Amino acid sequence: MIQKPHADQIYIEALLKNNSKVLSEIYLKFSHKIISYVKKNNGNSDDAQDIIQETLVTIYHQAKEKNFVLTCPFDAYFYLLCKRRWLNELKKRGNNRVTILEDDTSITEEQEQQVEETEIFEQQHQLFELKFKELGAKCQELLKTTFKIKSMEKVAEILGVTYGYARKKKSQCMGKLTQLVKNSSEFHQLKAY
Repeated sequence: MIQKPHADQIYIEALLKNNSKVLSEIYLKFSHKIISYVKKNNGNSDDAQDIIQETLVTIYHQAKEKNFVLTCPFDAYFYLLCKRRWLNELKKRGNNRVTILEDDTSITEEQEQQVEETEIFEQQHQLFELKFKELGAKCQELLKTTFKIKSMEKVAEILGVTYGYARKKKSQCMGKLTQLVKNSSEFHQLKAY
């Protein structure tokens, strides 16, 4: 069943278009709640701004790469994502003391599902980035170029190699990257979702 986009999909579209007016609106409307939560839970304004920024970047990437469609209110979705990100940050810092545990009973199943999809997307994205860095410099250069330019003829021309070599090397590099990802413990944890 395809779900209808929520009216707040405008915020997702604004992120994709880098619409500064609507981005300012997102900060004005939604950031105070997140800043307040972070400050009450062993953080400061800078921490909160980092969390907000990182979360917006993740939503942007998910919208761009996966054609993400928001089916619940942006406020609840964004807040829950930021809150979870902050709790994960506290865990990383070895600070498990959370001062304010809020009642999450008001969170709908739909909101929870959207947040989980975004979190899984982010983990996949981070895993890809991590394993990409393990590739050799030549593979990284070739793949980065093919991500930007879709025409393999153009890629070969830019890199000063033959078309046949560029195609074969791209296939080898993608194969190596796929193996690195599949052989990682993080991949097996993500598959469990």
